Amino acid sequence: MDDKECNKCPEGKVLRDGKCVMPEVTFSTFVVSLSTAALYHLGELPAPDSGETVKDLTLARHTIDTLKMLQEKTVGNLDEEEKGLLENILYDLRLRYVKAKG
Repeated sequence: MDDKECNKCPEGKVLRDGKCVMPEVTFSTFVVSLSTAALYHLGELPAPDSGETVKDLTLARHTIDTLKMLQEKTVGNLDEEEKGLLENILYDLRLRYVKAKG
């Protein structure tokens, strides 16, 4: 086994100080986690346990609406990187939602 395999963490965890831990909680990681949930509900990401995809547009829309609410409630409190991340994720998810809805 090479060094890269020894340092590989399970999905969702990162290597910090030689241990696999959950990533630091930041606004950006929170937004990305909601985005991942939306992609799962859009049927674009498989379930980690089964590998199957499930499409639930109601839950996808709810997650997108949650991100929109966060955008509205955080106006003036985000740095440019956080603001841009949220705008880009919302734009992308909305396009994917419209496409999935057909």
